[in-house]
Amino acid sequence: MNLATYFMEATYLIASILFVLALKGMSHPETARRGMFLAEGGMFAAIVGTLVGQHIVTWVWIIAGLTLGSIIGAWMAIWVPMTAMPQRTALSHAFGALAAALVGVGEFLVHANEMSVVTRGALGFEVMLGALTTTGSLIAAGKLQGVIYGKPVQFRGQSALNLCIFLAMMGCFAYFWIHPESASIFYSMLGIAFVFGVMLVIPIGSADMPVVMSLLNSYAGLAAAATGFVLGNNVLIIAGTLDGFSGFILSVLMCKAMNRSITNVLFGGFGAVVAEATSNAGGVMREISLDDAAMQLAFASRVVFVPGYGLATAQAQHAVRELAELLEGRGVTVKYAIHPVAGRMPGHMNVLLAEANVPYSSLYEMEQINPEFPSTDVAVVIGANDVVNPDARDNPKSLIAGMPILEVDRAKSVIVLKRGQGRGFSGLENPLFFKACTSMLYGDAKSSLSHLAQAVQHV
Repeated sequence: MNLATYFMEATYLIASILFVLALKGMSHPETARRGMFLAEGGMFAAIVGTLVGQHIVTWVWIIAGLTLGSIIGAWMAIWVPMTAMPQRTALSHAFGALAAALVGVGEFLVHANEMSVVTRGALGFEVMLGALTTTGSLIAAGKLQGVIYGKPVQFRGQSALNLCIFLAMMGCFAYFWIHPESASIFYSMLGIAFVFGVMLVIPIGSADMPVVMSLLNSYAGLAAAATGFVLGNNVLIIAGTLDGFSGFILSVLMCKAMNRSITNVLFGGFGAVVAEATSNAGGVMREISLDDAAMQLAFASRVVFVPGYGLATAQAQHAVRELAELLEGRGVTVKYAIHPVAGRMPGHMNVLLAEANVPYSSLYEMEQINPEFPSTDVAVVIGANDVVNPDARDNPKSLIAGMPILEVDRAKSVIVLKRGQGRGFSGLENPLFFKACTSMLYGDAKSSLSHLAQAVQHV
């Protein structure tokens, strides 16, 4: 090996170590920022090593790609709001997967007949997984942004059709594996994979987006790992494998938090049918005025805020922090209850509250905060629905039966901030809204919280 190759392998080793340390750092909010810097350093080392160690035919495309990618990345970092982070993340998955698929197509055009059987299998896997992840991620981003219908899209015979598409895709893959010279079969596999990605995600409702996001992350990582096998690039193999399996583990944890299986999420179309068994829901929702709500909060000893997706859509994270600081100034103990699947991606609520400078020490996971609700004077639910639905605990016939919830109904008083009397993304009615301890404060969450802060100041 020449000096450039030694340098490349050394930087790949450094990059791999930094990726592992970054993943470790991002496992905890207090070290997540450092983990991101380590990941950036690892990627920089990998890029430098590749550019030095590989023979570059022309720098024009390298510079053009660097410039275009930097512009897109800067735009996303500066102008995309934190509330749109789930769909931005879905787009990142789409970009990464599309890159893997395009690399696979390029390798097929140049080296298909020269590849070993193992490398050819990795190429087919890379192209398939990259293509279906691309379209699946775009559909997920569209659902999250609201440009595509967020509810599950289902029709008669859908499962059978999806199975046929999957078998056709795998059949093309097997034929290409044996006959690499068949370009028509290869491109058929690519096209069918794009279609399968769409069909895989459209039956899934927005309520299951945390699991979908982590699964798409896993798919994109595995596509990158397959690209590494095709190119003989060790750092791609390591980084892709880390990304793929960490995403899969996260998906399992998300499913556990919803008491569901991954197969149920992928093929169940959760939210397509409203359960008949919601007998615990009934009665009249009792509305509360701003002044009465402010009075309850001002004279409480313990207040727990429960953020949900409504907090994100209203961009109310700063407003809730300002109200919390006012209450703390009056001697009220304030905490935030975080459900693992609240929002539309793993850690969504943590990211939003961190962006509003809410201290991490004030955030409490479900297992920590649930025992404290009976001694809580007021629980303020901001745009959350399914994660506080007591039917999951009390109604064995409910679609969400067994799902761990934040037990806000055990608090002395509950104030729910909602735009109206509609149901959550699951389509299930929430008996919490009809309980004697619950009051409804209707309106935009950001406006309601700002007016509450003003009212508390005058109490």
